[in-house]
Amino acid sequence: MKARAPRILMLGTAPEGRGGVAALVSVLQAGGLFERAAVRYVSTHREGGLLPKLGAAISGSWHAARACLFDRPAIVHAHAASGASFARKSLLLLLARAAGCQTIFHLHGGGFRQFATVRSGALTRRWIRHTLERSSLVIALSDGWANFVRGFAPRARVTVVPNALPLPLPVRSQAGDRTQTGRILFLGRLEASKGIPELLDAAALLVPRFPALRLVLAGTGDLDAWRREAAARGIGERVELPGWLDAAARDAELARAAVFCLPSHAEGLPMSLLEAVASGCASVASAVGGIPEALEDGENGLLVPRHDAPALAAALARVLADGALRARLGSRARTTVEQHYSTDAVCGRLAAIYNDLAGTR
Repeated sequence: MKARAPRILMLGTAPEGRGGVAALVSVLQAGGLFERAAVRYVSTHREGGLLPKLGAAISGSWHAARACLFDRPAIVHAHAASGASFARKSLLLLLARAAGCQTIFHLHGGGFRQFATVRSGALTRRWIRHTLERSSLVIALSDGWANFVRGFAPRARVTVVPNALPLPLPVRSQAGDRTQTGRILFLGRLEASKGIPELLDAAALLVPRFPALRLVLAGTGDLDAWRREAAARGIGERVELPGWLDAAARDAELARAAVFCLPSHAEGLPMSLLEAVASGCASVASAVGGIPEALEDGENGLLVPRHDAPALAAALARVLADGALRARLGSRARTTVEQHYSTDAVCGRLAAIYNDLAGTR
């Protein structure tokens, strides 16, 4: 007889929100994991101002705590990052363990290393280590992050499950050739830690050589402040700040872009990068977090050191000046996503993990 699927309580941000966790949860839900593994999803965070966030945290935590105590799921799977996200999830996982549940700490956010080793005091570091080591399993997005967890919390049980994208993937050529020479696209939060200052500096260096250059900074943040930063570099008229893009608008921008650029200072395995390479767009990114495991420099993308605007400008110039290179990088990156980051593969991996932890193999 086929074993009954384990009951899973999954915790994270609202799937209709923005950011990597929301994007991944939406992909897993659309890929059928929730039905396959009997997953109940509870949102403990949502986008918005202080009151909506506080309301979501209180309501989500209450529903999650009730489910742990009264429904007794086999496994509580928490998507967590730094700061308040870690605080909420670590307490809920403590409650889940007390209720006899298996627990999964799913690590997201490129800032977690800094949070765990620099920003936190001794007591908080001990609590972070305790949470990781007492979890039944820690899921990291890349081998690099798994190695960090093993070094920081030696008794933690760690496995790697990358982020996922649905297949079949959209192909840029199917929408017609709308690519604009000199158009550079960034997708994500508009903040210094994402490398926006270096990207603006690189764009200013490139303008004399590429008079058609346009830089699109798409995402949430202080748009007026970044407009002032662009103007201060003399490229204000070349920078577009459309705000956050929905899926259709994002795909349209990827179809127009000559190159996608993500010069972050720290990352996990960013969904925006996977979405870009899946579209067939050539990509330039900083060699941080799990990015070098998705992009091999010169093979399916170009990698640069973080905080290095001249190196970023040189890499962007290579791609902008060479149409054959753009096509080769985009094609090979798309193949990488199809082979290693498909929804079917990741959903299957998570289902196997659930079955293993719940003893239903």
